[in-house]
Amino acid sequence: LRQISQRTISTASRRQFENRVPEKQKLFQEDNGIPVHLKGGVMDALLYKVTMGLAVFGTVYVVYELLVASMPKKQK
Repeated sequence: LRQISQRTISTASRRQFENRVPEKQKLFQEDNGIPVHLKGGVMDALLYKVTMGLAVFGTVYVVYELLVASMPKKQK
C-alpha cells in the first residue's frame, strides 16, 4: 500500500514546466510607455475595456435609479 501511494505521488510530479518568470519580468519591466495593466497583450486590453464599460454602465444606471426614486409618484 505504501509503494502504491508513493508511486502515484511521484508520477504526478514528473512533468516539468519551463520557468517563464525571467521573460515575464523582462516584459513587465520594459520601459515602452504602456501601462503595466495593459502589458499582458490583447486579453488585458479586452478585460480593461469590458471592466470600464461595466463601470460606466453601472454608474449611469445608479444615477438613473436615484433620479427615478427622487421623483414623487403621480397619484391617480
